[in-house]
Amino acid sequence: MKKEEIHWGDWHRILIGTAPTAFLLEVLIRTIIIYLFLLVTLRLMGKRMGGQLTISELAVMLTLGAIVSVPMQIPDKGLLQGILVLFCAFAFQRGITYLAAKNHKIELLTQGSESLLIKDGVMLATKLDSMKISREQLLAVLRNQHIYNLGEVQRVYLEACGIFSVFKYDQPKPGLSLVPPADGKAEQEFNIVEESIICLECGNPAAEQSSNKKTCKNCHSENWGQAVIAK
Repeated sequence: MKKEEIHWGDWHRILIGTAPTAFLLEVLIRTIIIYLFLLVTLRLMGKRMGGQLTISELAVMLTLGAIVSVPMQIPDKGLLQGILVLFCAFAFQRGITYLAAKNHKIELLTQGSESLLIKDGVMLATKLDSMKISREQLLAVLRNQHIYNLGEVQRVYLEACGIFSVFKYDQPKPGLSLVPPADGKAEQEFNIVEESIICLECGNPAAEQSSNKKTCKNCHSENWGQAVIAK
């Protein structure tokens, strides 16, 4: 549009646009048709598209969103073009899934792999940094699993699809308390293990069981304290 054609108070342009009012009915019909074809395409792609998405599936979903908007709203674009692109996206997703199932390297390339974030009650600082996950995000995940002491945790994996898998010890060990500092009363639920010195940032045990000011080899913190265990 030319700038002289834009002025305040032109409610027809603001609400409907420059297309004729009758085009609203056409938009409704276009939306219904494209929506139905989108449902068919998603159904053909399988149950994974309705669950936790992998990287390749997320890319397809974003592509579908870009595809369906044009044929629904632009009057000079035909529906068949949008429908054809929908099925091209479906074929592409199916092809990637087939190749990934046949070749593990392709699967790793398109979907990624799991990452170990906690091992034997210690947060792996380098892995958290590489995965762009903050310490507080990880602690929130553990507390959501009703874990309040890092000594309860044997392994935590960040799966390729973005979910966390948590494995607990059958018998919890002394470890870092995950209770938020503001919740002072919750600390009464733990016994302090005086002889066990750990890093208060990552839970890494001190090389020598003394609360000196040596730097933690795992996270480079100098904040040391006693481990705790549930009463």
